[in-house]
Amino acid sequence: MPIMRHQIGINALLGLALGLSALASLSARAADIAAGKEKAELCVGCHGEAGISQTENIPSLAGEPDQFVQWQLVFFRAGSRRNEQMQPIVEQINNDDIRNLGAYFASLTPPRASAPDDNPDLSKKGAQAAVGRRCASCHTDSFAGTKAVARLAGQREEYLIKALHDYKSGVRSGGGMAAMAEVAYPLSEEEITALAHYLAHL
Repeated sequence: MPIMRHQIGINALLGLALGLSALASLSARAADIAAGKEKAELCVGCHGEAGISQTENIPSLAGEPDQFVQWQLVFFRAGSRRNEQMQPIVEQINNDDIRNLGAYFASLTPPRASAPDDNPDLSKKGAQAAVGRRCASCHTDSFAGTKAVARLAGQREEYLIKALHDYKSGVRSGGGMAAMAEVAYPLSEEEITALAHYLAHL
């Protein structure tokens, strides 16, 4: 495990350096939400209309913090975060597009649970796990995220499970990797399932 964490730390630092370089040039001009909406037509096929995903294991982007969206796009474009579906998309976007997409998705109404909580006992366990792992210290008390930290509330349940597994195994790189690896590695399968259920139903 120490070797994996060391490698995660190196990858995170490399991603951070690339990201800081790219984001430094992104802050020069104000974002254009209308242009972001137009560019987001590239995203609809997977992430859904108005940023609400209808596709398994694909996250909703509506209401995600502006900087979080920008960072993820920078990481995908730099290759420090990889996904087969995302690679051809990020090859088509420039710094202005990244700025505009971040502002556009942040402006959208966040997703809400599509159905009532069918397992409140599991949500209770998830809430306890969230307190135990101090998730709110980064993701905020409402789990709405902030700045470069993701919104979790209302996110697709199976995607949250996938993301936690990816962090736990070290598959996912990019922003927050070191912190999330420390949180996710000791999580049991039961805790991962409970956390995802709880957050998805907020």
